[in-house]
This record gives sequence, C-alpha cells and structure tokens, in this order.
Amino acid sequence: MPLGSTHDRITLWTAPGITLAAGLLGNSTTVALAVGSAYLFSGLMFSGDLDTCSRQYQRWLFLCWIWLPYRKWMRHRSFWSHGPIVGTAVRVLYLSLWAGGVGLLGAWLGSQLGWWMWQPWVWGSDLWQLLQVHAEMLFWIGMGLELGSVNHSLSDWTISRWKRWRKRRQARSPARRLSYRR
Repeated sequence: MPLGSTHDRITLWTAPGITLAAGLLGNSTTVALAVGSAYLFSGLMFSGDLDTCSRQYQRWLFLCWIWLPYRKWMRHRSFWSHGPIVGTAVRVLYLSLWAGGVGLLGAWLGSQLGWWMWQPWVWGSDLWQLLQVHAEMLFWIGMGLELGSVNHSLSDWTISRWKRWRKRRQARSPARRLSYRR
C-alpha cells in the first residue's frame, strides 16, 4: 500500500490534467473549477482511507471525530470504502447525514430563539428545488469526487501489485544465482 505522501503527490500531479479535461468536456471554466476542486478534495481529504488513521483522516483536524463511526463500520479496502462509485456514494451520504443533522439542529435552535419559524417541510422543498436547479453542476462535482476516489484506489492496487511482484522477483533471484554457481 502506498504512503499517504505518495497518494498526495499523485493527486497533486494529476489535478491539472483532470481540471483541463473537465473544462474541455464541459466547455466551461465553471465545470473545470468544480471538477478540479472536487478532485483535490476527494484525493486529499475524502478518500477511502478515512476508515484508518490516515493523512486524509487527520486533515479533518477538529472535525475528525465525525469519521469515528465510519472508521468503526468500514473494513479497510472493502467494496464499501474503496469500491468504484459505491465508496464515494457511501462517504457522500455519510457526510450529508452529518451536515443535515447539524443543519436541522441549527434550524431548530434558531426557531427556539425566535430568529425564524420552524418549517422543515418548506426547507426540504427549497432544498429539493436547489438540487434540481443545480443538477448538472452536482453531476460534475460528483465526477470530480469519483475521479479522486478512483485515482486513490488505482494507486493502491497498482503500487501494491508492483511491490508484491518485486518482492517475489527478489525472493526468486538468490535461488537462481545459487543454481548457476553449482
């Protein structure tokens, strides 16, 4: 498995290409910035390694405690944490539940203090309209998040395979040398 610094370097070196490709595909600088930002966020703070005490986990600083239940529930490198599409969807859903819970708590507290009326059904309707209006941009952001996750999983898989191959090759190498000396 590669080090966190290796993942970071791969993410940072590939981000300009991903951003440029997204801008060309989406024919928009807004799309390019959305995908590039989501890609960097996914690679540096939102990868499948949030289920371990990784660099990505530690970058959440004082908010890292929100990932403790996730760490307990997810097995490292499982389909649910590193799987294509599923891993990203699980993390987005998990973080959305936290954000929604905090948002509802803040809204309730504001209504108790008399700042606004308690109308969760209206807020839900407004949120749904907001999601529909920005559906295309949310798609591009999702693509950036998924590309960052795929980058992470591919580098895990590729580097682990390479290390395993190199280890096997080195293990066979001394035996071959001994057989030639006889």
